[in-house]
Amino acid sequence: QLRLVESGGGSVQAGGSLRLTCAAPRTITSVFNMYTMNWYRQAPGKEREWVASISSSRSTTYTDSVKGRFTISRDNSNKKVYLQMNSLKPEDTAVYYCNARSDSSGDAVWGQGTQVTVSS
Repeated sequence: QLRLVESGGGSVQAGGSLRLTCAAPRTITSVFNMYTMNWYRQAPGKEREWVASISSSRSTTYTDSVKGRFTISRDNSNKKVYLQMNSLKPEDTAVYYCNARSDSSGDAVWGQGTQVTVSS
């Protein structure tokens, strides 16, 4: 298993909530706590954009458009990272991708993506 596995996507109305989950592959589970975990998204016809990050020390950063609405968290014991998305807007519609980047080597692992659709 060489990819991260995302889940939790779906269709919601504006103002609703979703929680995305990303599970680490066996190749990095032993060193999961040494990876910075990131969420990206790609809307139709647009480039992939960074959404949020959580470092190995649990420091978090967000793109401006999701600040105050999205929360990234990690569970090192279960090798998972989460993206809690509240007050969703139609412009949040995208395929959401999980990314793990090694703090030491910079090597990165991606997931296959999960679709989030927000209707007005």
